[in-house]
Amino acid sequence: MPKRRLPLPAIAWPAGLRQGLGLARSLLIYWRPGRQRGLRRLYVGFVGPGDLVFDVGAHLGDRTAAFQALGARVVALEPQPALAPWLERLVGRRRGVTLLPWAVGAEAGEAELAVSEATPTVSTLAREWRHAIGDRNPGFRGVRWERRQRVQVTTLDALIAEHGLPRFCKIDVEGFEAEVLAGLGQPVAAVSVEFVAGALEVAEACVARLVELGDYRFNAIAGEGRRFLWPEWRSPAATRQWLARGADGLASGDLYARRSDDRHGIKETS
Repeated sequence: MPKRRLPLPAIAWPAGLRQGLGLARSLLIYWRPGRQRGLRRLYVGFVGPGDLVFDVGAHLGDRTAAFQALGARVVALEPQPALAPWLERLVGRRRGVTLLPWAVGAEAGEAELAVSEATPTVSTLAREWRHAIGDRNPGFRGVRWERRQRVQVTTLDALIAEHGLPRFCKIDVEGFEAEVLAGLGQPVAAVSVEFVAGALEVAEACVARLVELGDYRFNAIAGEGRRFLWPEWRSPAATRQWLARGADGLASGDLYARRSDDRHGIKETS
């Protein structure tokens, strides 16, 4: 995404070379020295030893690694076959990590994944989002989705039935976040969803869905930062107003939701 996924120039590279360059770029970004330390500092306020985490859109597993290092059990889902060997090598052999080659959505079944070989982090199931985002967000204008492939889709409810209720669920699925939450029928202690400029209605839909499930408060992180924007967690109304005003012009970031009865406690602004 624009926060960490500026597309490569639109050069007619051979498919294999495009894919190799895309993977190499992701490895440099997500596994650079010092990144794991920063991720652990961020997530220690959400998960700890024995907690269960769902990593939906695991990509190359950098956040899965941070969750696992904090003592959590992790169910990591990534539907792109090209990433599977790397995920297995990087995190698949770690204790407590379960890798699943599936997407997550509102209903179980199959769906078409649009794959960007040069920028695999923006591969997506969100068809309308993919067609519109390049016009709305300059960071996506050079992105191409060259391939289509059918992938298996599960739901958060199905994952909960199989693995248990997670304490934290990280969702980063390129405009498909609201569909993922549509497949959740009970509140989770804490959730994060990605947002991008030009498609903030997706984040607004996520807020609306979470409010249907429980009493949540919200905070946000800009881009790939590690600090929350607001000193106090905000109400759903205040959060939706912030999104409606353009999220302070941020190109992208992550929106965090925490139940008001979360054991860590939060402070609220109106």
